[in-house]
Amino acid sequence: MNDTALIQEIEAKYSNTAGLVIQKSGKLIYEKYFDGYKETDTLHLFSVTKSITSILIGMAIDQGYIKSVDQKILEFFPDYTMKRGEKTIQSITLKNILTMTAPYKYKSEPYTKVYGSEDWTKAGLDLLGGKKPIGDFKYSTVGAQILSGVLQNAVGKPVLEFASENLFTPLGINTPTPTGFANKDEHMAFFKDKYVSGWVVDPQGSPTTGWGLTLCPKDMAKIGQLCLNQGTWNNKQLVSASWIKESTKEHARWNEFPYGYLWWNFDSDGSGAFAALGDSGNAIYINPKEQVVISIAARFKPRAKLVIELINKCILPIIK
Repeated sequence: MNDTALIQEIEAKYSNTAGLVIQKSGKLIYEKYFDGYKETDTLHLFSVTKSITSILIGMAIDQGYIKSVDQKILEFFPDYTMKRGEKTIQSITLKNILTMTAPYKYKSEPYTKVYGSEDWTKAGLDLLGGKKPIGDFKYSTVGAQILSGVLQNAVGKPVLEFASENLFTPLGINTPTPTGFANKDEHMAFFKDKYVSGWVVDPQGSPTTGWGLTLCPKDMAKIGQLCLNQGTWNNKQLVSASWIKESTKEHARWNEFPYGYLWWNFDSDGSGAFAALGDSGNAIYINPKEQVVISIAARFKPRAKLVIELINKCILPIIK
């Protein structure tokens, strides 16, 4: 495979790329690391974490812990006390959170308020609802944090434990260690340091479900392959094929970009493609028609170029 043009494009426009892994028909066909990174080095995947959370939600539904995506969010938080006069929050469903069609009481995401609090899930719940209608697309990372509480309350055990038993261990991925921050400097270091590991947790020990997970590119590719295999791994069904199909198809839309249950859909060409996309160019891309999985891990970079352009322009053409 001639990767000259690909490497030139990465070096010119995606210089924060740390690792690239390509699999076709279940076999590794390309692997490249940059900037001194090795294949075992983990990186912060940012919002790719959301799509992995979607898989965990599907597993919880498959196992009967969650009845359906149509359950009201407040059913998972029986001890939560609403503010007086709250109405909208009572109608918001799990599906609204998964499809980014829930309304919130803010104009721009109050990261400092939520991630500076003692309970990030409760802080997310406190922002849920308001006066805007249910159904309009509003991408919300602090809203995705609510899913950490949904999972923990539904399955009755820590999210990391559930993820380890049902996803990481079966795939041969080392379970990330809980990573907390003592102060704002440690928080910022996690975003900017070259080498990071673990899964970020709040002061209650609950993991972030909108960002904060670290994996290496090969482990990212395993998760992509699981999805390409319609939820099977080594002849074992880890998550139902119906969930993979349902969660990766279009349920909502942000401008021209279709969105599923925390997955971006790229099926406009009939390829069945979908992807987990994170800030700075992190991605797990799955193309069923071409039987391709592409994983890209990248260091934090403000205003990074859309990595889907690199995939479409420089990667897919040389592996078809």
